[in-house]
Amino acid sequence: MRYLFLAAALSLTTPLLAQPGQGPVPAEGTTLARDYARRGEHEKAVFLFARLKSAEQVSPAIFPEYLASLQALKRYKEAEKLAKRAVKQHPEEGGFGVLLGGVYQAAGDAPAAEKQWTKVITQLTPAQVAPVATEFGRRELPAWVEKTYLRGRELAKNETEYAPQLIQHYTQTGEQPKLLAETLRLVQRDEQQLPFVRNMLQNALKEEKDFDALEKLLLTATQEHPEQASYSELLLWLQVQRRDFAGALIQARALDRRGKTQGARVMDLASIAQQNKDYESAIEGFGYVVREYKTGPYGNAARQRLLQAREAQVRETYPVDMAKVRALATEYEALLTELGRTPDTAPLMRNLANLYAFQLDERPRAMTMLEEVTAMPRASDEVVDQAKITLGDLYLLKAEPWEATLLYSQVEKSHKETPLGYEAKLRNARLSYFAGDFKLAQSHLDILKEATTREISNDAMQLSLLIQNNTVEDTLGLGLKAYAAVEELVFQNKLAAAITGLDALLLKYPGHSISYDTYYLKAQLQRRTGDFAGALTTLERITLNPKVDVLSDDALFLTARIQEEDLKDKAKAQELYQQVITKYPGSIYGAEARKRFRKLRGDGVQ
Repeated sequence: MRYLFLAAALSLTTPLLAQPGQGPVPAEGTTLARDYARRGEHEKAVFLFARLKSAEQVSPAIFPEYLASLQALKRYKEAEKLAKRAVKQHPEEGGFGVLLGGVYQAAGDAPAAEKQWTKVITQLTPAQVAPVATEFGRRELPAWVEKTYLRGRELAKNETEYAPQLIQHYTQTGEQPKLLAETLRLVQRDEQQLPFVRNMLQNALKEEKDFDALEKLLLTATQEHPEQASYSELLLWLQVQRRDFAGALIQARALDRRGKTQGARVMDLASIAQQNKDYESAIEGFGYVVREYKTGPYGNAARQRLLQAREAQVRETYPVDMAKVRALATEYEALLTELGRTPDTAPLMRNLANLYAFQLDERPRAMTMLEEVTAMPRASDEVVDQAKITLGDLYLLKAEPWEATLLYSQVEKSHKETPLGYEAKLRNARLSYFAGDFKLAQSHLDILKEATTREISNDAMQLSLLIQNNTVEDTLGLGLKAYAAVEELVFQNKLAAAITGLDALLLKYPGHSISYDTYYLKAQLQRRTGDFAGALTTLERITLNPKVDVLSDDALFLTARIQEEDLKDKAKAQELYQQVITKYPGSIYGAEARKRFRKLRGDGVQ
């Protein structure tokens, strides 16, 4: 009676449908049946599907929806008969066999489902691998997805067949050991797959133990198969990800010798190390190129970059050793005498000018050298404008802000939407900040916060937050103006005067929101002047105060660095890096803290 009622209702609403006993349902009825199925009106859908021709019921276009509706109504016997008929009439459709197993699973007969899916895998053809794996994936049966691809590999008699699919599958399921094994197998057989593998690993490696496991496998593989360049390439990539530049340098050298690139690979790696302030590795890399390929295409560049890396190391080793600074300046001059003052050595001249201006207090000499660079007719625009920025800095030191901003603005205009242009805009923002014009500084910073380079964007964000946080209660910005004046002293390298200014600020504005920024800057300056004990005491005003949260991770990380780099207390440094990792999991210092912790623990690759 129920079906007769449904038929009558349908005859009133859908006059195009055939009545019982009047033949097959026309195309419009098929469309309506599928529409009912998708809307969850399964009784109506099954009624119409059942009136189709037998061949249509098991066609690839109709069968899955018909079966789904029967299962939704828990009419498992009918679903089983339909599925068996579909499998028999369409043996080429491997996914139909998966659906039959799904009927048994839905009915609660797990052994029957297992048996059916095993049969599907056993009878698999190469053409059915992808659709069967997709169907198992759609039913959230990851173990059967894997079995399908592995069976497909057997049929292809190729150890790397379906490797990309398996790597993607293992990434999704989090099966790291299988993922790593599949990765190594693929790059061993096909080096062209390295970009794909790197991308997949970038997404898959989440925890430190995952990086450790892959590194261990790759180290073993490179030792057992030194002729296999793909292992070294992947290990180099991994070590760069972990910022283990000392380990990466070993691989870069090996790849350089194998590829006969005359130092190119090592130059690239050393440059990355320098950008990440691993000066030891950078110096070792550039030094290697100088020793091994002095007359090669990168020999002179390596000599220049070696001096630049050594200069950066000297400047950031506290207290700065002025004897080493003078020795560096002498080496710069000697190299310039040997190579000549040409467009190729213009970057060298700019760096030497920086030394004269900011370390040796020989500003006229620095200005003369920078003006020589800006007047070079064949020097690159990039180098000339870098020199203009430094020249602007010197005018700022001479208390000529209009000359400074004129040079900065020229660079901004000629390098729009580039890192150098953003750097010039940041200089203009800082100039306004020093002058106490926080509104103008903020207008520059709002643009720079969207800069494409992370370092400039972060610097802009930090200065912007400093201004915002310290002009809310103190609307006149008196405390911030005093702090900005101290930062200008730091820019002028007048560190003793800057520390005195910070102490005066703390006395004049007790409890001001700028206080903890003041303590943090004071600790940095104390470190630069070699007062490491004083720096640690100052940092404790932040790290031991539970009310402070904004600068807590900064202060703790700096404390750890002082213990490691300056006081050489590795045990204490290791403990502090561990605290950074556990107490501040979202900190920007997290990755660097892990790297340093591992190195101190003895995990570094030799």
